[in-house]
Amino acid sequence: MYGGVRRQKVEWGFGMMRWCAVRVVVAVLLVCAGAVLGRAQQIAFTWDDVPAHSAMPPGETRVGIAQKLISAMKDSKLPPVYGFVNGVAGEREPASEPVFKIWRDAGFFLGNHAWSHMNLNTAKLEDWEADVLKNEPLLEKYAAGSDWHWLRYPFLAEGDTPEKRMGARKFLAEHGYKIAAVTMSFGDYMWNEPYARCSAKGDTAAIATLESSYLDAAASDAEFRRAMAKALFGHDIPYVLLMHVGAFDARMLPRLLALYKDKGFSFVTLEEAEKDPFYKGSMDPKLDTPPDMLEGAMHAKGLPLPPRAKADVDVNSLCR
Repeated sequence: MYGGVRRQKVEWGFGMMRWCAVRVVVAVLLVCAGAVLGRAQQIAFTWDDVPAHSAMPPGETRVGIAQKLISAMKDSKLPPVYGFVNGVAGEREPASEPVFKIWRDAGFFLGNHAWSHMNLNTAKLEDWEADVLKNEPLLEKYAAGSDWHWLRYPFLAEGDTPEKRMGARKFLAEHGYKIAAVTMSFGDYMWNEPYARCSAKGDTAAIATLESSYLDAAASDAEFRRAMAKALFGHDIPYVLLMHVGAFDARMLPRLLALYKDKGFSFVTLEEAEKDPFYKGSMDPKLDTPPDMLEGAMHAKGLPLPPRAKADVDVNSLCR
């Protein structure tokens, strides 16, 4: 009798151990799945043309635009973002210079977008390098104590010849730069000038069209980028989103952030996003790698681009 009881207790003990082991395995799988899901559908917001981008509607200021952008990002609890600087804008519009300090005081970062937004594809390499270096005193002034050695190529132009491209990468590596790649962009810059025109005319119907078309373009682009990532890798990668510090972007940012959240995106820093292996050439410019753009990767693998919805509205035609 006692042997049977003892045997039952032993069996019960082994059963409990098996049950606990299963629980542990399930927990580990859930953690792993959570890590994968956490990595999926991530976006790092980045902002070009700090402190001044495109035309402004009546009554707007560069400082006011920056404050709206910062408020929207803070309200949505975005991690610190990078804004890429063209120093010449502060020189042309002295009233925009406080944007640098406002941006940094918000806990955000600044990076290099070349002093005059010079296009490497059409400029001499040595002129472009000088334009990048000309930005550095401003970055040292406003971004001291942070990692401002990130570069966003103006016009996303990495050089029109292999020699120029590798020359630029060698220069960036020698000066300690990492490259802010772009793997998500819906052309947000196109809406800022029409918005200024339509605001000046008081055309509320046209502004409503701008609003809906902007969100439609963002939604369509997100699906386009995700389709490319899944064709290439079978899963999402963390996306680096290119945005601009324009007045319409400031108006639309709360709704844009809500759109991305509704689609299941979470937000990470630029550095966190570029830890993904896809960005290894951006993190180490010494490497001779293809451009870190999804379209280029698709082309390199001989894959057709996924279908992409065409815009129903020509925003440039509005309020002419």
